[in-house]
Amino acid sequence: MAYATIEQLLANGAEAAPAIGAPERAALSHGGLRALAAATVKRLNALGIGRNDRVAIVCSNGPEMAASFVAIGAGATTAPLNPAYRADEYEFYLTDLKAKALVIEAGLDNPAIAVATKLGVPIVDLVPQRDRPAGSFTLEPRGTIAASKIEPGFAQADDVALVLHTSGTTSRPKIVPLSQSNICASARHIGATLKLTPADVCLNIMPLFHIHGLIAAVLSSLAAGASVVCTPGFNALKFFAWLDEVRPTWYTAVPTMHQAILGRAPRNEESIKRNRLRFIRSSSSSLAPQVLEDLEKTFSVPVLEAYGMTEASHQMASNPLPPAARRPGSVGIAAGPEIAIMDEGGGLLPPDAVGEIVIRGPNVTRGYENNPKANESAFTAGWFRTGDQGVLDKAGYLTLTGRLKELINRGGEKISPREVDEILLDHPSVEQALTFALPHDKLGEEVAAAVVLREGKQAEERELRDFCARRLADFKVPRKIVFLAEIPKGATGKLMRIGLAEKLGLKA
Repeated sequence: MAYATIEQLLANGAEAAPAIGAPERAALSHGGLRALAAATVKRLNALGIGRNDRVAIVCSNGPEMAASFVAIGAGATTAPLNPAYRADEYEFYLTDLKAKALVIEAGLDNPAIAVATKLGVPIVDLVPQRDRPAGSFTLEPRGTIAASKIEPGFAQADDVALVLHTSGTTSRPKIVPLSQSNICASARHIGATLKLTPADVCLNIMPLFHIHGLIAAVLSSLAAGASVVCTPGFNALKFFAWLDEVRPTWYTAVPTMHQAILGRAPRNEESIKRNRLRFIRSSSSSLAPQVLEDLEKTFSVPVLEAYGMTEASHQMASNPLPPAARRPGSVGIAAGPEIAIMDEGGGLLPPDAVGEIVIRGPNVTRGYENNPKANESAFTAGWFRTGDQGVLDKAGYLTLTGRLKELINRGGEKISPREVDEILLDHPSVEQALTFALPHDKLGEEVAAAVVLREGKQAEERELRDFCARRLADFKVPRKIVFLAEIPKGATGKLMRIGLAEKLGLKA
């Protein structure tokens, strides 16, 4: 069925079929979710919130967060925020978004409340109905919302459904507006790639203030008439109990989560034997071929690495399901938008040439908000420049060679950190590795790496450098290797490559 809005997308599920679930709770049906969305839009309109009005949402991970994203998004613009933000971060985001209201989970002790009060942003409590199916809630305002003319009813295809900020690692975060049709196209693309059916059950362990969990886990499942079971967030200690209780057919995660799951696998062999997974999906960060191989051996199912970003409403490329070829180290074939490789001057390159990955398609944002300079550099001849470097082979498989901003420039030699990561991960003592740029007074940048050793294993810096030197050109060998108990991660579980030297207080 064709759909271009959340309202239309929600029509796909059978009335009594489960839609949104949670561990130890009864699931909300597709019919129940449709009713919740209709009631929520009506309630928002009564409160003075309509189409394209921005509603910031602060809610703990779980079924209410998933349901509120869908129900509020059916008639207004959602802006999910990380509940772990501090007051100054909330002040930036609420101001930058021009939020018309803050919807916050009732009883959540969170600095967003004080910040919203200070800024004069009306607060609406999201009250979970614990005695009803998972995800059920009502909206209760703490005061009145200033009267203004609104566009009531369900959102239309060109209305903005979701606004998120880019990570802003090296610059001020940019607002990415995604239309109803953008996110619906992405949900459709993901469903087609994964061959989702109403019989599928996704176990969501991703944070629901991030594009990966919102679109890949929640929206693609609902669009297929399938169900998504929302956990309180990733917890490696509980993962296998959830696997037994929920009986999912798939889950999607970032590589650090997959590695943590693998770390617990030897103690949960019986649970693994009982699982009914059809496949495992990985996205948001490069999956080392070694980790992919370990996952496939452990769970005896295909692991599909996908490539996504906020500006594309998540998915751009993905390895396909069998019998088509999965290629470890590649993010697969175009899985939604068109993909090409572009040179610095804006010319499209032939297969097997290295350049910047560019995309265009129905899931791609029309541009950053109020940022003409960023849009001028981000779009060339209708193509969106991803900022990632890669190569597309003759069969259409895409391999990422690095984030352009993350490439290490050592005296004019450009080094892909990912290439060094993969060599370090081949060492039997190394569990995690992250290569990064170390500022250097003569070369500009030097190669450094942070390493986490496997439990009970040992290695010296010299040993690891020699190991790399046997397999890499001399200029790519890390000049400094630091051993950490844990590599710093961002809010979504991605390892933080940019700025790591500064964070660790390292100098060449």
